[in-house]
Amino acid sequence: MTTPGMKLPPGLVSNLQDVLKKKGNPAPEENDDKSNNKKDDESAVQSSAPVDDFDPSKPVIFVTNSDGIDSPGLIFLIEALVSQGLYNVSVCAPQVDKSLSGHSYTFQESIAVSSVEIKGATAYEVSGTPVDCVSLALSGALFAWSKPQLVVVGVNKGPICGNDMFSSSAVAGARQALISGIPSLSISLNWKKGESQENEFKDAASVCLPVINSAMKDVENGTFPKSSSLHITVPSSPLENKGFKLTKQSLWRSKPVWQAIAANRNPSAARFMSNQPGMGLQLAQLGRDASAAGAARRLNSQKKNLEVVESVGVSGKVDPNKTVKYFRLEFQDTPQEETDENLDFRALLSGFVSVTPISVSHMIEPDIEKAASEWITAALQTDN
Repeated sequence: MTTPGMKLPPGLVSNLQDVLKKKGNPAPEENDDKSNNKKDDESAVQSSAPVDDFDPSKPVIFVTNSDGIDSPGLIFLIEALVSQGLYNVSVCAPQVDKSLSGHSYTFQESIAVSSVEIKGATAYEVSGTPVDCVSLALSGALFAWSKPQLVVVGVNKGPICGNDMFSSSAVAGARQALISGIPSLSISLNWKKGESQENEFKDAASVCLPVINSAMKDVENGTFPKSSSLHITVPSSPLENKGFKLTKQSLWRSKPVWQAIAANRNPSAARFMSNQPGMGLQLAQLGRDASAAGAARRLNSQKKNLEVVESVGVSGKVDPNKTVKYFRLEFQDTPQEETDENLDFRALLSGFVSVTPISVSHMIEPDIEKAASEWITAALQTDN
C-alpha cells in the first residue's frame, strides 16, 4: 500500500544517508494508581501508570512489538531510547510472541494486563496482540499521558517486505497508530537463522535511533507526513549497512507451507483426548493459566501487578466420532523476479537499510478503478 511518489520531509530525507555519522550519547519508584471502586464487566482498565518519573516537558514515545515483552529487540530499543534521556518512554507489548497475527484484535475475550519493571520506562505486558497493545494504550486506560507523540514498533525478528506487510502484526501495530492519528514507525531486522547473533538487535536499534530522533523532531515541528507510517528493515550485520534507502513496497512474499503432523507422534494423548469430550478446551484454558503463571516467574528483576485476571474462553463440544488432523505452518522464501533496485527487498539484499512509507489511503489508482468499472459493466451486460 505504498503511495507512489510519496515524499518525506526534506529534513528527514537529507539525513538518511549520513545518519550513521550522527549517532551519539550512550547514556522508579512505582506508584500504582489503582482504583478501589469495583467496575462492571464492561468497564475499561483504569489507569495505574507510575507517574513519579513522568516529565511533562519531554515528548512521549510509545513502544510495542510483535515478538513479546521479553524479546531482545524490544529490550535493546528501549535501552537505546532511555539512554538518551530525551523522552518519556512508555511500553505495552504482548506477553508472548504474536508475530503474523496481522491486524487482529482480541474480541469477546478478556485480556490480562500486568505491570513490568523495565529500567527507565513505564511498561506493561498484555495477553493480546500488538494491535490490542496500541489500541489499549491510546484509549487512555493505562498511562498518565493522553496520547504519545510517536509510536515505534520493534525491533522485530525477521524481515518484513512486500506482501508480508499485510500479515505482519508489527506493521499492523504501526498502522493502528496511524489510523488513530499518531505518527508511527516499525522496525524489523533481517535475522538469519543459524547466522545472526542476539547483539545484532542492539546494533539495529542503534542504527535506527537517529531516524527516530529525526522523526520526533519533524512530529514536533508538524512536518512529519500525516498520511503514512514508515517501515524500516535493517539488514543482517547492521553496523555494516551501506546507508539508508527510501524504497517502495514490492510484491515479495513468503510461501506458506502446511506440514501434516502425524497423530501417532503421541498416540496415548490422542486416545485420551478422543475419549474426553471437552477436555481439549479444558487443557487450552489450563495452558492459558500456565502461561500466565510462567510469565510471573519469567524474570527475577521484573515486578508485576496483575490488573485484569479474567480469561474467557470459547465454548464448544468435542465430537469423539470426528477425525482430527494436525498441521503446522511454516514459511519459505520464494524466488522474486522484480528487479527494481528501489524495491524494499532489493535494497535489503544489497545491504541498505530499507525505509518504506506505508499508507492507509483509500484512494484507488486510476488504472485499477478503470479496469474494475469495465469489468462490472461487462458482467452486468452478460447477465442481461
